[in-house]
Amino acid sequence: MIVVAVVLLRPTPTLAPPRAHPLAVSCPDVLPVMVGKLRVPAGPIGGYCQPQLINAALIMNAGRQYVLPIRSQEIGVMTAIGESGLRNLTFGDKVGPDSRGVFQQRRNWGPLSERMNPYIAAQKFFGRMLGVPGWNTRPPTEVAHAVQANADPNYYTKFWARAQEIVVALAADEVVIHRRGVV
Repeated sequence: MIVVAVVLLRPTPTLAPPRAHPLAVSCPDVLPVMVGKLRVPAGPIGGYCQPQLINAALIMNAGRQYVLPIRSQEIGVMTAIGESGLRNLTFGDKVGPDSRGVFQQRRNWGPLSERMNPYIAAQKFFGRMLGVPGWNTRPPTEVAHAVQANADPNYYTKFWARAQEIVVALAADEVVIHRRGVV
């Protein structure tokens, strides 16, 4: 009788280098810039670098024009994160091929020049937000959904924490600068 034994050998696992945190970003080392009264650092904040944080500051400034509370500014930033990753996009998608800017606003929002200006686009967003019944008490994703009219009312939920982090960080820098008398 012949006995054949099969031995299965597992290769020794090679340890992969540790994965970076999903929001870990390496931002270029640049000097902070002022956007209105907001000091915008190089970043990262919430996984975004200065170019995107400048767009967040412009959105915040537009919200402040309406004398809106921080929560409303966070809703604006959350929406722009969901729509464009805080980038001023020059293109749309299958659903809205004419969508442009940080909010991916379509033609019915106004001229292209206004939709491509993050501050003016944010003014338009907040203007429509103020027309949403219960805008100041409804869940943030519902408010954004009501303004943007996208397919999923819960789509923006995953961007809320990052928006809060960005708005609080940029607003905190403003307070520090005021206390130091720099502004």
